[in-house]
Amino acid sequence: MNNIIPATIEDAPALATLVNSAYRGESSRQGWTTEADLLDGTRIDVNGLIALIKKSDTIILKYVDNEKIIACVELAREVDWIYLGMLSVNPKLQCKGIGNELLKAAEQEALKQNCHTIFMNVISVREELINWYIRHGYTNTGRRKPFLFNELCFGQPKQPLEFVVLEKSIK
Repeated sequence: MNNIIPATIEDAPALATLVNSAYRGESSRQGWTTEADLLDGTRIDVNGLIALIKKSDTIILKYVDNEKIIACVELAREVDWIYLGMLSVNPKLQCKGIGNELLKAAEQEALKQNCHTIFMNVISVREELINWYIRHGYTNTGRRKPFLFNELCFGQPKQPLEFVVLEKSIK
């Protein structure tokens, strides 16, 4: 996992391109993680990534191959657990185990921070993605959260959306 290291502010433009290519627009349709049918617009912009990287309770891990960022994940500490978000893999490189490696790195980071629970929010209609996380040890808590993003930098929903909360205990 030495390909997985913390991102820096200088990485923000490359990370924005990666994340948006994995979730939105036509490029995202090359992989299976697309949200293009659910949301228009961007997933996150450069300024949003810079703000995340600057937060003291947040780390973005980047997966680097041949000096190029091909995947990333956001980890934010909240009390004694970690929120996992924005897991993104270059659509042309999906289904090669990179996302799995990032999940393992996220667990290692959580344990390093003395956190034994990771949770995430997944759009409820993303059944294939929810099932992928369940196969990796996450459980559906049954909790739901509204999809409340009023800023266009997170995209514009094409239909009413809500989140399902997934959780994993790690040791």
